[in-house]
Amino acid sequence: MRVLVVFAHPVETSFNAATHQAVLDGLAKAGHIVDDCDLYAEGFNPVLSREERLNYHDEAICRKPVESYVDRVLAADALVLVHPVWNFGYPAILKGFFDRVFLPGVSFELKDGKVKPTLHNIRKLAAVATYGGSRWRAMLVGDPPRKVTKRAVRAVIHPMARTVYLPLYDMNRNNAATRDAFLRKVSATMSVF
Repeated sequence: MRVLVVFAHPVETSFNAATHQAVLDGLAKAGHIVDDCDLYAEGFNPVLSREERLNYHDEAICRKPVESYVDRVLAADALVLVHPVWNFGYPAILKGFFDRVFLPGVSFELKDGKVKPTLHNIRKLAAVATYGGSRWRAMLVGDPPRKVTKRAVRAVIHPMARTVYLPLYDMNRNNAATRDAFLRKVSATMSVF
């Protein structure tokens, strides 16, 4: 299976980078073909420009600025998101990836004013997310990253796609044993993904 891993953290020595590596290790163990998209390392620009927005519904024009990323999404059988949760949301670079790459004609079509999902090539979806706050605090605000992943992103992929959400809450108070156990869980989950 061809797996697109989208990693969204700017610091290569962070715990999030370790979770990214655990994802890659697990997928390699399973024998998957991995397309590792490190948004920061690749210098991905998350800002949807005025011109891109004006041409948003012109499929021939709107995908040109991000054609290589569109091609990577369309070539994938599975998608894995690896990111921290900042201010109870995706990092801006990951939100910008969705804004600029999940375009009309890529992740959906408009038919008679209704959205029709089109990313049926994606048959598996996973997200590995780290939160500074507790699960309780995330629940109080509705845990937006979990909902966006499991509802909005999930809604545009194959209707029978398997979805896995692996969160590590309370990073501000976790100890080394908790973090190590999480890395093992991530690698083990990805090895059977």
